[in-house]
Amino acid sequence: MRKAVGLDRRRDPKRVLHVLQEIDADVVALQEADKRVGGRGAAVPHELIDTHGLYRPVSFGVRHKRMLEGARKHADRWLKVDTRNLGWHGNAMLVKPHVGVLDCAALDLPMLEPRGAVMAELLIGDQPLRVIGLHLDLSGLWRRRQMRAILDTVARRPQKMPTVLMGDTNEWRAAAGCLKELNGRYRIAPTGASFHSRRPIAALDRIIVDEALGIEAAGVHASASARQASDHLPIWARLVLPTG
Repeated sequence: MRKAVGLDRRRDPKRVLHVLQEIDADVVALQEADKRVGGRGAAVPHELIDTHGLYRPVSFGVRHKRMLEGARKHADRWLKVDTRNLGWHGNAMLVKPHVGVLDCAALDLPMLEPRGAVMAELLIGDQPLRVIGLHLDLSGLWRRRQMRAILDTVARRPQKMPTVLMGDTNEWRAAAGCLKELNGRYRIAPTGASFHSRRPIAALDRIIVDEALGIEAAGVHASASARQASDHLPIWARLVLPTG
């Protein structure tokens, strides 16, 4: 979401929420959801999400270190501002009110530049679902290391459940680079090209599901608002959870 700055160079968090309302997904993974300078507060303020009412952010219990940490708390109170992060290294997750959160964590990834991922184990109806939001490195070597680290994290989880990886892979090739690390255990939803939003030519953003999940439909959301809101178009997938 490019810190809520659209192609018109305006920071407009309400526009981001409008695009999410158009898509109307149960679970949303965001990239570049926090500002990169100063306190790195949420690009879409928590109060705006709360009053909008469609989603609630998953809280990962972490925050980036800040300068003058003690003074910051007083400034937040005196100036009546909220500098909390929305996610971890810009990765955030929003869920609708009916989606339960069983567990969640911020994942540290091997990195050349500041990168991370977030994981939430959710309950949708009576079905568990693990979702990992990610934004991988520009370097191919580090992307492969990061994908391996994410898959290793999934393998170590004490509870087995269907798993979705989604976000900006920064991988231009369809079946190479970091995507080779999937090793046949996951499928990529056929969403289509999402970058650049003015003229999409690359499928950098991907929704990747394990073999327990069905893919009913998938695509790119290319409304007029979405084309202005970021340099990437949102992608979506409608998944079928296993029964029994």
